[in-house]
Amino acid sequence: MGILLGLVIAAAFFAWARHQQTKKVSRAYPPGPKPLPFVGNILDLTAIELWMRATSWANQFGEIVYIHVFGQGLVFLNSYEVTVELMEKRGAIYSDKPAFVMAGELCGCDNMVAFTRYGDKSRRQRRLMTQALNPTAIRTYQPLLEIETHTLLRAIATDPKNYLNYIRRYAGGLTLLVIYGYQVKSENDPSLALATECVDILSNQIASGGGIWPVDIFPALQHLPSWLPGAGFKAKAATWKAKMEEFADKPYEALKQRMLDGTALSCFCSTLLEEAGDKIDSERDFDIRWTANSMYSASLDTTITVVQHFILTMIQFPEMMQRAQEEIESVVGHGRLPTFTDRPSLPFVEALMSELLRWSVAVPLGLPHRLMEDDVYNGMFLPKGTLVFANVWKMLRNPEVYPNPEVFSPERFMEDVDEVTAKRRDPRNYVFGFGRRRCPGMHLIEQSLWIVMTSMISSFDITRAKDAAGNAVEPVVVFENAVFRQPNPFECDIRLRSEQSERLVMGSAA
Repeated sequence: MGILLGLVIAAAFFAWARHQQTKKVSRAYPPGPKPLPFVGNILDLTAIELWMRATSWANQFGEIVYIHVFGQGLVFLNSYEVTVELMEKRGAIYSDKPAFVMAGELCGCDNMVAFTRYGDKSRRQRRLMTQALNPTAIRTYQPLLEIETHTLLRAIATDPKNYLNYIRRYAGGLTLLVIYGYQVKSENDPSLALATECVDILSNQIASGGGIWPVDIFPALQHLPSWLPGAGFKAKAATWKAKMEEFADKPYEALKQRMLDGTALSCFCSTLLEEAGDKIDSERDFDIRWTANSMYSASLDTTITVVQHFILTMIQFPEMMQRAQEEIESVVGHGRLPTFTDRPSLPFVEALMSELLRWSVAVPLGLPHRLMEDDVYNGMFLPKGTLVFANVWKMLRNPEVYPNPEVFSPERFMEDVDEVTAKRRDPRNYVFGFGRRRCPGMHLIEQSLWIVMTSMISSFDITRAKDAAGNAVEPVVVFENAVFRQPNPFECDIRLRSEQSERLVMGSAA
């Protein structure tokens, strides 16, 4: 124990001294909460809803906030203008990802797109994702999205109390089908269970508290014997790494076997493997394997989070749901379910979805970028190696762009504005990230959300749950996910709107 304590104290002193020496070079850092000696702002961090803490700093200190933990700088960008200037216009130096020892080397996530350092490998991976998930390619998936949505509707109609399980199955099953050509048959499907477990480990264990572990600050800790007190993180990392590698390998190898058997469905991986043919080398195989894995991880929790917020919002604002139902009926009628061809004719539904994306903010702080070299913005010094977070939560509640931001108001997106203002207020330009690390799966996620939301509005009434006496019960909303603003499960009442709705939903299997 004495050896470990001495190592931590020595490392802490070294990091603190280095931080102090850097500060003495007469450079003005961005403002932020006052750090403690040695440890910096470690006590200011929180493992849950860090975006709320960051927003309180923004209100106090302004559009850029700087803190440090044992000398490791963290910057929070709190305005759209600053974020675009740094992450997009200066993207050449703001597109790296942190070299997290825990998440990367120890847990095996360093090959996932979200964690890959900026360079040849990250560019190869993103090219593959863009190839499969660009707007033109996504249109070919629309019939599949509609079919999977109908499956979701039937499941919820049959067993509405387990709606969240079916939403998870939809989100996970759709992604497994698009990426690996794998068809999920039930919510207990082993491949779906593995994927769900790994995404949960990633977001609620590895990335908890911003993803920064002591070993990330003091890399020498990774060489401690596993039996030493304080080194328990190594056992956790070994377990998590085995799961992450199983998650990357198992569905990919199963697809390759189905291709050999001639039973594979066309999908992202099969298309790329067929294009490579016999000329595929280990690098290409590695890129396809890990890019596919990353696509699943990126889309699952985002989709689930926004659909949960959609249900919650419909409970809280029933007049919005009624208006959307009336619009859908005026366009679609009563004889069929909505399709993507209806989208241009449903302006209120479109505005409702935009406000939902603004209101819910699935990933409020995004994923951190790493500054690759020293930079200066408006006289403020940003040191190389700083982790940079875009405070999307704060930006989407900017009253100058969204008047009365705490009010849920789809109508704000129905006002005629010029092209610049329309782009500035579109939440899609925030919630999927910024610059060269923007989520390449955003088109699949966005279209998936639209067809699910529109189909549920058309088919169901979503209201508060009722107690034994028939009284409405307010949903209990709690947020405990470290990365995603995903509410814990809450009770609600979901039921088909009419006998005609039942015929359409239950007959959609035909």
